Amino acid sequence: MTRDKHFYGWFFRLTLTIALQNLIVFSVSFADNIMLGAYSQDALSGVALVNQIQFILQMLTMGVGEGIVVLGAQFWGKRDTEPIKRITNCGLRIGLVISLLLWAAVFFFPHFCLSLFTNEERVIAEGMQYLRIICFSYPLFAFTNILLCSLRSVETVRIGFFVSLSTLMINVGLNYVLIFGNFGAPRMGSAGAAAATLTARAMEAVIVTAYLLLADKKLRLRPRDFLRLDHSLFKRYLKVGLPVIISNGLWGIGTAVQTAILGHMGDDAIAANSVASVVFQILTVVVYGAANASSIIIGKTIGQGAEKLVRLYAKTLQVLYLLLGVATGLCLFLVRDWVLGFYVISPESKQLASEFMMVLSVTCIGTAYQMSALTGIVRGGGDTKFVLFNDMIFVWLVVIPLSSLAAFVWGLPPMAVFIFLKCDQVLKCFVAAVKVNRFRWIRRLTD
Repeated sequence: MTRDKHFYGWFFRLTLTIALQNLIVFSVSFADNIMLGAYSQDALSGVALVNQIQFILQMLTMGVGEGIVVLGAQFWGKRDTEPIKRITNCGLRIGLVISLLLWAAVFFFPHFCLSLFTNEERVIAEGMQYLRIICFSYPLFAFTNILLCSLRSVETVRIGFFVSLSTLMINVGLNYVLIFGNFGAPRMGSAGAAAATLTARAMEAVIVTAYLLLADKKLRLRPRDFLRLDHSLFKRYLKVGLPVIISNGLWGIGTAVQTAILGHMGDDAIAANSVASVVFQILTVVVYGAANASSIIIGKTIGQGAEKLVRLYAKTLQVLYLLLGVATGLCLFLVRDWVLGFYVISPESKQLASEFMMVLSVTCIGTAYQMSALTGIVRGGGDTKFVLFNDMIFVWLVVIPLSSLAAFVWGLPPMAVFIFLKCDQVLKCFVAAVKVNRFRWIRRLTD
């Protein structure tokens, strides 16, 4: 492990700042989750299904953004920001097209989209109320997060925290008013939660745009930078970014399919998975922050031409990932019953949620290592195709077939099915350890 104190300060500063941003982003979903859980279990379950569609958009959008970070961080290592502007232009166009296509699908076919996850009509009805409003936030979400990724590629990460904090405050405040009908407002339930989130997403876009135009001193993006497409750089971006977009998209779809498998096992399984997943996402924000920080550090160091440092940093990071995983797993195990006390759901749902969180408290150690190593080190080093192929094999040839057999053929209980759904988080660790320590992922993308 490196003894360079600057490295540890660099890593933890980036990790904690990105983690705080992610914490607040997930807290928006957690606030909806908690408040709708107090409103009704059907509302909670319906919105949980809609959030799977949002998760697909989030994964695709972050795939576009991570492509910007991988290329942009290497240019930032050379202190060359002009190509980063043109890369951001490429990513923004792709992200807006993706978000508009998803908006069209769910706006015109909401019942069909939700029926893919469950056959419970009460849950679908609640979800449709939420979906018809929240889908208008999709282009805003893509716009904001792709611009934040471009800023992240040049190590500007604090703005993301403040943007997300404003979103949380607006969302929670409006949730309180619109879900329950406080201060004379109509009692809107699921639709109120959607209206609150849409308003918060609009404010996000305004804040990020204002920051870029008035405060940013690194990229200095201006509207004219988005008028013309650099075709040669667009091809380079697609070569690096397209595998990331496809990988994230398949991962998002795979997660949605996994939710659908549990969704067809009854209301209690849907509610329990919703609670466990949101709590897990909140507690693993440091892990995701570590992966994003690693991508920036590795990419910038490669851009500087310091390959020996890249190898040393990669070895050190792997130890840090395992320590973070153990700490996160222990925390999740200890808080699971306390968190469940906030939910007004059936005793069966609470028991299932507790069991699901016990499984996650173990598998998150694997998540912390393999996800950070593969998406942070390997992808950040320029090898974006490996993660795509690895995810395709594990998700589509291992997890989904086994969990489908467990649920619909073998007739196993939800707890056993959930274990099959999460088994790849441990299995991928063996692949990640071999891949990272061979160092064949180090690639200069700026030459």
